[in-house]
Amino acid sequence: MVVSHSSGTPLPLRRGPHHHAWLKSEAERLSALTGVARVDAGFGWLDANCQLEPGPVATWITARMTHVAALAVLSGLTGGDGEVDQLEVAAHGVAALSGPLSDTNCGGWFATVGAEGPVDDAKRAYDHAFVLLAASSAMAADVSGSQDLMERVLSVLDEKFWQPREQMFVDSWDRAFDVLDDYRGINANMHMVEALLAAGEVTGDRTLIQRADLVAARVVNWAESNNWRIPEHFDAHWNVLLDYNREAAADPFRPYGATMGHGLEWARLLLHLDAAPGQASDRLSAAVLLYDRAVADGWAVDGADGFIYTADWDGRPVTRDRMHWVCCEAIAAAATLAERTGESRFEEDYERWWEFAKRYLLDLQGGSWHHALDARNVPDYTVWTGKPDLYHAVQACVLPMNPLAASVVAGIRSER
Repeated sequence: MVVSHSSGTPLPLRRGPHHHAWLKSEAERLSALTGVARVDAGFGWLDANCQLEPGPVATWITARMTHVAALAVLSGLTGGDGEVDQLEVAAHGVAALSGPLSDTNCGGWFATVGAEGPVDDAKRAYDHAFVLLAASSAMAADVSGSQDLMERVLSVLDEKFWQPREQMFVDSWDRAFDVLDDYRGINANMHMVEALLAAGEVTGDRTLIQRADLVAARVVNWAESNNWRIPEHFDAHWNVLLDYNREAAADPFRPYGATMGHGLEWARLLLHLDAAPGQASDRLSAAVLLYDRAVADGWAVDGADGFIYTADWDGRPVTRDRMHWVCCEAIAAAATLAERTGESRFEEDYERWWEFAKRYLLDLQGGSWHHALDARNVPDYTVWTGKPDLYHAVQACVLPMNPLAASVVAGIRSER
């Protein structure tokens, strides 16, 4: 079986050299946009035509762009036509995270900053998880200043966000770390697991991997007790809030219901965790159950191909928009499951998800990928505006080119 590329070029099977060449070229096409997004304080927001929008700079976007640039360095990506020095771009990101986006008075990282200073001075675990991921990738790529950034973010996470008794990370503080929001969430903890695995591998600190394992164990327990649909929202005592945001069901960060992409993403992360140094865990069965539930609830359930964004707790569609990042995570999860199990059904899924991405998501005219489609698979910007995110799509390209390891970066490093 082959998958048709938008340009008409056939896409061979996942392990074939021609497919790897295509993946590398697509990763280069995408990663070139790090240079477009670059601004003095970090990286800005790209619109639907991949043009820079004026406005404040977000820590999570800057950290993700720094991570992408470091992946490009490690993978030998030139940035399209070779016009982007990705090592220099990654260094710019580390400098921005070490400078204007960081709070030198109270510690931690602002959510967003503008020309006059912080615009949103909340301290969010989600943002800090990506600072840790950026520091990890930058360290692996030998980016100047990355080790200092790593030490700073680990200190903040340990002192302000980690709850040893609960074995989870809290979600959001005020600027001074005086007032802790009552909300607790899985999204930030999921990205913490990804970042901890990367940091543990690059630093050799096994305690970081063990912390990731503790978080994953709690999430797997919650999912298992909920028919493998992951509860996302909790109160201050970690009581599940299944009706949270029912009136704002399509929220881009805290949607109501089960989030298809997170089931797929957790499936992949569990396999990274199993592959981490010193781990004796075996969460393959949980990974398969999470993956199968997300596919059953999410793929082509309303008369058209594509993964819906969310379903209710009985599996009925809620938000039918197709987010690009969900397809990216489906690709990555299928690739890791295919490698771990050798089962042909995951190879077939991998090809199917790429076929969908090529047909509907890749934007070879406007650049990048369409970030969201409506239920008819027409580009739609109701939930997301523009194309600010390279992280998911670049990882979907880079991960299948390398062996399964503790993180995407660890997989690349194992091939060097």
